[in-house]
Amino acid sequence: MSLKILVIRFSSIGDIVLTTPVLRCLKTQRPDVELHYLTKATYRNMLENNPYIDHLHLLESSLWPLIGQLRQQKFDLVIDLHNNLRTLQIKTALGVQTYSFNKLNWEKWLLVHLKINVLPQVHIVDRYLDTVRSLGILNDNRGLDYFIPYRDVVEKEWLPALHQRGYVAFAIGGQHETKKLPLNRLIELCHKIDYPIVLLGGKEDAPNGEVIEQAVGKGLVFNGCGKYNLNQSASVVQQARVVFCHDTGLMHIAAAFKKKVYSIWGNTIPEFGMYPYQTPFAILENRQLDCRPCSKIGHLKCPKGHFKCMNNLQFDFEIKEIKSSKSNTGF
Repeated sequence: MSLKILVIRFSSIGDIVLTTPVLRCLKTQRPDVELHYLTKATYRNMLENNPYIDHLHLLESSLWPLIGQLRQQKFDLVIDLHNNLRTLQIKTALGVQTYSFNKLNWEKWLLVHLKINVLPQVHIVDRYLDTVRSLGILNDNRGLDYFIPYRDVVEKEWLPALHQRGYVAFAIGGQHETKKLPLNRLIELCHKIDYPIVLLGGKEDAPNGEVIEQAVGKGLVFNGCGKYNLNQSASVVQQARVVFCHDTGLMHIAAAFKKKVYSIWGNTIPEFGMYPYQTPFAILENRQLDCRPCSKIGHLKCPKGHFKCMNNLQFDFEIKEIKSSKSNTGF
C-alpha cells in the first residue's frame, strides 16, 4: 500500500531547487511513496520534468478551490517546506499528519538586528532533509536536481562564434537591489574575467546587459538577458565553464549541474545556510563591515546609504578554470 505524501514549497526559484534532494531521497529510499508537490503556477516549468514527482499541484490565485482539490486526494502525510500562513491553512484543512520545516526566523532576526549568530552551521538542504528523517530518509549526497526539457536546450551553435568554444555564464540579476552589484562594478568584474561571457537575467536586466556589452566589448560579451526562459537560462548555465552569480536562484541551478560557482554576496551572508550546495564554489563578499547582514532577504537600496558591501567588494581572486581554458583554446 502506497504512502501518499504532499510536499509544499510555493516559492521561489532557489528555494524550490533546494528542496529537490528531499524529493529524490523520498522516492528512491521509500518505493511505497506516491509523491505530490504543491507550488505556485509560476514555477510549473521548473518541476514538471522532475521524474521523482508523481503529481504536481499548482496554486493559481485563490487558495480555497485548491484546498478542495487537495482534500480529494486523501493524503497520508504533508511535508511543509515553506511553513507560512497559507501552508498552515492547508495543513489545518487537510487534517493529516504533518512535518514542518523550521525556518529559524528568530535566529535570523538575532543575526540581522543584533548581529548575534546562533544559527546552526548546517546547509538549508540538510535542514530540509531533517524534516523527513523520521521516515527513515537519509541524505544520498547526490546534491541538487534540475531537469531541462529537450525543447529548452540551448545549442552552443546558437551562440556567437567566439562563445561556442567556451564561455562564462554571469547571472547579473536578482530580486533585490542590495543583492546585486551596481552596474559599474558589473562592468569591472567582466573586464577582470576577460573571457567570453554570456549575461543572464530577466527582461528587466536587459538594459544593464546592453551597457555591459558595449563597455566590455560586444564580441566578448553576449547579452542574453531577457532572451531566455528559466529552463533555457539553466541550459546556458549547464554548458558554461564556470558561473558567476549573486545570491539568487541561478546560483542553486548552477550547483545542481556541479558547476564551479563564483558566488557574490551583498547584504545577505552565506551563514544563512544557502550557499552553493555540494559543488565547488568561491564566496565573494566584503567581510569588513559590521552592518552585514542588514536583511535576511534584501532591500530596494542600502539602509546605510553607502552600499559598501558591493561598492567596496574586492575582486582579488584568480579564475583558475578560465586560465587553463585559455591556454587550451588559444583564446
